Amino acid sequence: MAEQSNQLVTFQLGEELYGINIMDVKEIVRAQDIRAIPNAPSYVEGIFHLRNEIIPIINLHKRFHIKKLVAAEEDALLSGFVILDIDGMKLGVIIDRVSRVVTIAKEQVQPPPQIVSGIGSEYVHGVVRQEQGYLIILSIRDLFNPKELQKLSELHR
Repeated sequence: MAEQSNQLVTFQLGEELYGINIMDVKEIVRAQDIRAIPNAPSYVEGIFHLRNEIIPIINLHKRFHIKKLVAAEEDALLSGFVILDIDGMKLGVIIDRVSRVVTIAKEQVQPPPQIVSGIGSEYVHGVVRQEQGYLIILSIRDLFNPKELQKLSELHR
């Protein structure tokens, strides 16, 4: 029997709320020092070490031209990196504010509109209407094409 719901880790990027399937999330860590990498793509902030692993850090603000959230002091404590596992490769995504884990019924997910706040529909799995707007569900495997993933995996070395 097919699953009737998804568990999503939700977070804020700019003014919008995004969600990623919990199965793709390894962990959420506080923002830390990132070491810049020469000649990396513009949306790669750099790398950081997490328990003896080198993890490339991606800035989706730069990737999709999203304005950073103007955060209150308590929001700064909720910012950090979501560490993703894309087919065995770990990468971090900078988030403005972690929200919570939510369970969304499959029938609540609507197909994405053509463009959602700067992020093209090809990167969006769907949207869920909520009281305070929309939850945009990202399709993390589609955020990076195979060539980009290859380049990012080379940063590990």
